[in-house]
Amino acid sequence: MVKDIYEKWLNHPNLDPSYKEVLEQMDEGQINDAFYTTIEFGTAGMRGLLGPGTNRINLHTIRKANVGFAEYICANGEDAMKRGVAIGYDNRHMSKEFAMDSAKVLATYNIASYVFESLRPTPELSFAVRHFKCFGGIMVTASHNPKEYNGYKLYDEKGCQLVPALAQQVIDRVNAVEDELAIKAEPSAEQEKLITVIGKDVDEEYYKNVLSIQLNPDINKDDVKIIFTPEHGTANIPVKEVYTRAGYHFIAVEEQCSPDPDFSNTPTPNPEEAGSYELAIEYAKREDADIILVCDPDADRMGVGVKHDGEYKLLTGNQSGAVLIEYIFSQLQAKDRMPNNPVMFNTVVTSDLGEKIATKYGVATEKTLTGFKFIGEKVAKYEITNEKQYVFGYEESYGSLIKPFVRDKDAPQACLMLAEAACYYKAKGKTLVDVLYDLYAELGFYEESQTSLKLEGQAGAQRIQEILATLRKTSVETINDVKVIRFEDYKESKIIENGKEEELCGFTKSDVLKYYLEDGSWIAIRPSGTEPKCKFYYCIKGTSLDNAHEKTLAFQNAMAEMIK
Repeated sequence: MVKDIYEKWLNHPNLDPSYKEVLEQMDEGQINDAFYTTIEFGTAGMRGLLGPGTNRINLHTIRKANVGFAEYICANGEDAMKRGVAIGYDNRHMSKEFAMDSAKVLATYNIASYVFESLRPTPELSFAVRHFKCFGGIMVTASHNPKEYNGYKLYDEKGCQLVPALAQQVIDRVNAVEDELAIKAEPSAEQEKLITVIGKDVDEEYYKNVLSIQLNPDINKDDVKIIFTPEHGTANIPVKEVYTRAGYHFIAVEEQCSPDPDFSNTPTPNPEEAGSYELAIEYAKREDADIILVCDPDADRMGVGVKHDGEYKLLTGNQSGAVLIEYIFSQLQAKDRMPNNPVMFNTVVTSDLGEKIATKYGVATEKTLTGFKFIGEKVAKYEITNEKQYVFGYEESYGSLIKPFVRDKDAPQACLMLAEAACYYKAKGKTLVDVLYDLYAELGFYEESQTSLKLEGQAGAQRIQEILATLRKTSVETINDVKVIRFEDYKESKIIENGKEEELCGFTKSDVLKYYLEDGSWIAIRPSGTEPKCKFYYCIKGTSLDNAHEKTLAFQNAMAEMIK
């Protein structure tokens, strides 16, 4: 079967010429991995290794996705086709080619498109969907994945990634496409006119909106020095632009500013990993900088390093989120600008600390599943009902949204607000780490961490499913000798507490397990939606930071034993 599909690709007249030589050089193992399955078009779109094959990201599998999306748009009528689709892309190999090819495939269905002239951040693509009142959007990106990857994400008319119910309508149509090699991206001359190239006008509107988030625009900015790196990605121009207009003192890591699909001057473009800060820390030490801000390649997530006691401490997404919440909510309250019925959104794997800060300021917290699309969905809901007013949304994975003129994570917004917070607190003699430690002393000492088990290929995917299935059917009474007081299974939609089973309401089914412990800690497990990993999330509460750290290590060891 695999061999037949391989031969079909190898000899197909429509195969893109660049793929033929690669196919000819594949050994049996490579052929099997590239063709044993079809790359999954899931609720988060597609992400995978670049290269020829049904299990790879390439022009043909992207075309298959575009046919599914095009048929979904056509099914929504002529108005949807006229409103069309905004298309953006990042710095990766083939990103621009995939974006332009997407526009051409849509044009063959008489669907209009607005394609950025060059690479842009994911949040600006979300903004463009709203700006042009499009029916949807496409972003070609693999976010922080290694250079060998690329991906494809879809957006709805609100500029939010498709939620499962809508995504399923596209998935069904994508899966119905029998032969991706038969699809041609050859619109007629008349259809070509449906493709509009966009650029600086949209940039200008986006920058204006980002600058509008400032709470203290006239704050003294002279005493804070910022080191910024876009990690060879899309944040370079937007962050520099908003910092310059807002009057901040920043130095960019020049070696990492040029768009580079190979990420040549960074060990990793992922702000969750310490390697992405290495060069920025060298700059910071040389310049005696106060903060370091690292954006991932598609500029939807931001990592932070803070000079504290002579060293640069890297904050987790939970910690930077907590600092932003404290600053934003305290300022809204002080300026009497906190709206009625304020609400904050975060995910079921985000730390409890943020919710405690929100409660202090009278802000309700609502939980969503992992994935910012679920936060975007909540924003849209309350925009219609006006029942609650959005004040912040964030995830532990370093993404946040301050003002919802976009409906995805927005690193340029986060960079601007964090710089403002650093200036505000420095004037009071505090670093952002001091602010965080004050919150711990006031609300409880937490250590949040994440570990992951990398399991690649077909066997790896099966092992991940086995781990979750085993945990699901095992009654776990204690973890590290601490009693489990509540168990949540988001796939089976059930809660087990005090020996009683109840329905878990308000969430789409998702493969997540969460254990709540007697000491105020919790542990969650889920498969990654974008990488071949099983992820373990820890929110561990202690009597001090040292105690929370010791407990975290013990819980991590206990979980490793549980899944052996």
